[in-house]
Amino acid sequence: MANQSLFQSLRGALLPQTDAINEAGGRAYTLAPKQALAQYAATGCLNSTYYASAEDQLQKVLTLTKEVDAQFVAKTAVYAREKGFMKDMPALLCAALSVKDPPLLRTVFDRVIDDGKMLRNFVQVLRSGVVGRKSLGTVPKKLVQRWLESRTDEQLFRVSVGNAPSLADLVKMVHPKPGNATRDAFYGYLLGRKHNAAALPGIVKQFEAFKGGQRDEVPDVAFQMLTALDLGKAEWTAIAKKAPWQMTRMNLNTFARHGVFDNEVMVKLIANRLASADAVKRARVFPYQLLMAFKAAGGDVPNLIRDALQDAMEVATENIPRIAGKVYVCPDVSGSMGSAVTGQRAGATTSVRCVDVAALVAASILRQNPQAEVVPFENNVVNVSLNSRDSVMTNAQKLAAVGGGGTNCSAPLAWLNQKQAKGDLVVFVSDNQSWVDAKGGRGTETMRQWSVFKRFNPQARLVCIDIQPYATVQALEREDILNIGGFSDQVFQVIAAFAEGRLGADHWVGTIESLAL
Repeated sequence: MANQSLFQSLRGALLPQTDAINEAGGRAYTLAPKQALAQYAATGCLNSTYYASAEDQLQKVLTLTKEVDAQFVAKTAVYAREKGFMKDMPALLCAALSVKDPPLLRTVFDRVIDDGKMLRNFVQVLRSGVVGRKSLGTVPKKLVQRWLESRTDEQLFRVSVGNAPSLADLVKMVHPKPGNATRDAFYGYLLGRKHNAAALPGIVKQFEAFKGGQRDEVPDVAFQMLTALDLGKAEWTAIAKKAPWQMTRMNLNTFARHGVFDNEVMVKLIANRLASADAVKRARVFPYQLLMAFKAAGGDVPNLIRDALQDAMEVATENIPRIAGKVYVCPDVSGSMGSAVTGQRAGATTSVRCVDVAALVAASILRQNPQAEVVPFENNVVNVSLNSRDSVMTNAQKLAAVGGGGTNCSAPLAWLNQKQAKGDLVVFVSDNQSWVDAKGGRGTETMRQWSVFKRFNPQARLVCIDIQPYATVQALEREDILNIGGFSDQVFQVIAAFAEGRLGADHWVGTIESLAL
């Protein structure tokens, strides 16, 4: 009989050598610079995470922008904004480009800095000095001028909410030339200088009249501009009646607090708005944003509204593809997954945790693939009974309520191997900070267990979704292993394409490099 311990040792010797220690002290693999930057671009919010501070993330990203070529930095900024819908990260990458390759910044500026929030982020990053300059400089200044001059008076007024810098600060910095008397009056109004009030844009006049007590019509301005005013139930009801989809989702408790839901007609109107399939798709809402609204909804928010959020979740996840073959989904429910998914930031920390997103991904795949098996893990595999016919929201909440131990990414694979389970696709959703299974030898325990699983399932593929960016992974990318950063709905399409063999392991880098500038 063959010496099993000998051949087991030989199999271990063929594993790729680890080259890093992760944030939790476990053995890991370092991502190549382009892979790491792509990962940060998809998941990085530049806030403090469970293991890494915001400053650590910032320095790693800045180091990576120096290690890759300027074209890749520019394309990553575009990808992070247009596909990942990120804010801080693409603004930072554009700021880095202002030093690394100013002409290339001109090329991508309008695609990345596409609204007032992004413009303020970009200028804030530049003025902080983190990219090596504290003044705007010639190219960024002209780009900001062009941005201001290309917007209508109404557009500028609607984005005049926000500080550090405010829109007035930007006008002071770059001195845009007013093209007509209306714009001249508007800039004077913004800066608190003497101006011709009669020449102000109509929307500004309407807002000032509303502030002065003429409340027959609510002006079409940013929601935040109205919340600072002393408004009654009638005004709040009028605001809620006209609110766009995303603003409605974000302000359910505010509407409840001001009596909007005392009116049954308004309850039905808002519920219908939230549940509208067309509106959900137009809003490009992330499933986790719906989960956030559902979790945050207070006791005064009517059940009809809560049900509408669940309906919206079904719409937001209905395009998740069916995956051929046997699928195992392994959400990490360990203690580190209890941290906020977008990191910790004073006054702006989301209530949605990494474990909520992991559970949401698992529940969404199960909803569209009833034969899939969910294998939650922490120190070991956790037993949770789920029904594929239950709503995504229900199963996500059930999964997120368990766990809390250490992180052992190899546990689900070891559990499957003990059963000699057959499978075609294994999907991990984790922060990848495995440490419970840290052992000696060349590779991670996850790679060891995956090599065993492949003996029983030679055509199987492994997808590791990284919820937070740490630049190390437990499974090294190759033809049968894909590491994904992020938690947008695009992730599901990528998983399906990889499972069918329609894309390579280095998908994110390839996708970014294929972008046309």
